[in-house]
Amino acid sequence: MKLNRFWAISRKEFLHIIRDPRSLGMAIAIPMILLVLFGYALTLDVDSVPIVVWDQNESEMSREFISRFTGSRYFSLKAQVSNYRDIERAIDSGKAFAALIIPTDFDRRINSGRRVSTQLIVDGSDSNTATITIGYVDTVAFNYSSDLVIRQIERIGGSHGISNPVDLRPRAWFNADLESKNSIVPGLIAVIMMVIAALLTSLTVAREWERGTMEQLISTPVSGSELIFGKLFPYFAIGMFDVLIAVLMGEFLFQVPLRGSAGLLFAMAAIFLTGALSLGIVISILARTQLLASQLAMVVTFLPSFLLSGFVYAIDNMPQAIQVMTYFIPATYFVTLLKGIYLKGVGLEVLILEAVLLTLFGIVMVILANVGFNKKLE
Repeated sequence: MKLNRFWAISRKEFLHIIRDPRSLGMAIAIPMILLVLFGYALTLDVDSVPIVVWDQNESEMSREFISRFTGSRYFSLKAQVSNYRDIERAIDSGKAFAALIIPTDFDRRINSGRRVSTQLIVDGSDSNTATITIGYVDTVAFNYSSDLVIRQIERIGGSHGISNPVDLRPRAWFNADLESKNSIVPGLIAVIMMVIAALLTSLTVAREWERGTMEQLISTPVSGSELIFGKLFPYFAIGMFDVLIAVLMGEFLFQVPLRGSAGLLFAMAAIFLTGALSLGIVISILARTQLLASQLAMVVTFLPSFLLSGFVYAIDNMPQAIQVMTYFIPATYFVTLLKGIYLKGVGLEVLILEAVLLTLFGIVMVILANVGFNKKLE
């Protein structure tokens, strides 16, 4: 491969990108927009759950119990109601997601040392939020019950007092506040890179076929490898710039710090980007029209990368057959690498397997693009 021919093709592609606002916008603006939209919109955290309360007891104890919810950032008290009809209207209209019903004998049963049952009604149409909400309420109720037991025992024991026999102090490593954005933002970088890179190159080459300019390039003394790498290089450079912007946005916009090696992150990103861009070439070989190329690129990249890479859904929770499929999705390894470098701050001593498999993906895609493109030229 002669460098002067390679640079000539790359220069032509750079000029085309600069002169075409759509290509430039897709290459730079769209990844940033997607990162902002998904980064803010896609969250697994549940905060400020709107609730209504029917306090049938109206005692000091019941008011203290309610205050445990109103004092938490996880709940937002919308109204005090007085019957089931009000609860039904609040949940049906979406004003409330849950309703807490405190029975009339709440304080009496507690003071007599008996168990009291409170009812929680949740909107089951959103099963994920409902499950998380029930967990939050269980935690609040457990903490309130523990405080009551300790108070009662301290009263009986006088000045001796008592402490909780089991004091559980959970600590989450790598994501102390358990904020979903800390795991979503690194995964988003992988998904967006995969989709945009494959889409860009598939559309670029398909456009050459549609306009008939590919035949002109073929007639020049340029080899298939020089043509492929010359076309890929501008998008590779733009893709690496996108990675830099994404890392900076993660740091300053989403407050997701990069704990590991920036050099390792960019090295892995370069390998992944090379494979994704080459995949776009393979797609363009199969589809000579931009419409078909864009459809194929979205189906082949977005859906598997989003759903099966471990970005949103844990792979261990998937059926065994689906877990096997995830091994063939390159974004799976890049997502693992990004989370390891970003959140855990680990290096190749831990992530060597993912790095090797990602490199294998890049090599295979480059070979397929070269072989397929040369056969197409023949």
